[in-house]
Amino acid sequence: MTETPDGARLHLPMPLRWGDLDAFNHVNNVAILKILEEARIRAFWTPAPGESAPPTAVIDATQGAPMMMLIARQEIEYHAPIPYHRDPIDVQLWFSHMGGSSVDVCYEVYPPERHVPQVKYVTASATAVVVDADTGAPQRLPAAARAAWEPYLCAAPTFRRR
Repeated sequence: MTETPDGARLHLPMPLRWGDLDAFNHVNNVAILKILEEARIRAFWTPAPGESAPPTAVIDATQGAPMMMLIARQEIEYHAPIPYHRDPIDVQLWFSHMGGSSVDVCYEVYPPERHVPQVKYVTASATAVVVDADTGAPQRLPAAARAAWEPYLCAAPTFRRR
């Protein structure tokens, strides 16, 4: 996992699985949502001992943690079919808004970094809400999360067909 020089985006390399492809020989639209989910987990969840993680990985997602994050909304726009790549695709992640209990997570998906040309495959966003694990009531974003995520706060992506 690397950061861009301007600190605005995380670059999360995500491997494709042959099973992610559909009958048209490109990554299925549902598989894209799973790939974005995995990128979000890697960007948010604290690592286990010995694992590496980006500086944004500050959410305790272990069994019995007092809070959890739920997805309240998602939007995705497909720009080009994603063919199978042996090298991991580049999921770029940043935040466009932090509210009291929610955060808007933004994504763009590109071919592996060394692939030419660099075609944008996907633009997406999701709103994640922090809730109490027992009651489901919204909770304030933890101070540690705000501090870790603020360096990656940038403008929301532009969607073509709104």
